[in-house]
Amino acid sequence: MNFGKLGDLAVGTAGDVAGSVVDPKTGLGRIRSAVTPGLMVTLATGLLLGYLLARSQRRS
Repeated sequence: MNFGKLGDLAVGTAGDVAGSVVDPKTGLGRIRSAVTPGLMVTLATGLLLGYLLARSQRRS
């Protein structure tokens, strides 16, 4: 995965989400096409690491 383009991907996805407010049917189709398995793994890993970090900070 090319992490140099991750910011561009995030901005594009945010634009698709904003567009789905105006036209929900087309917007959801764009979001579905933008979500790849690699992106899902990256998001899941980030969420897991964030959860573990927050949990360790809470116990201290």
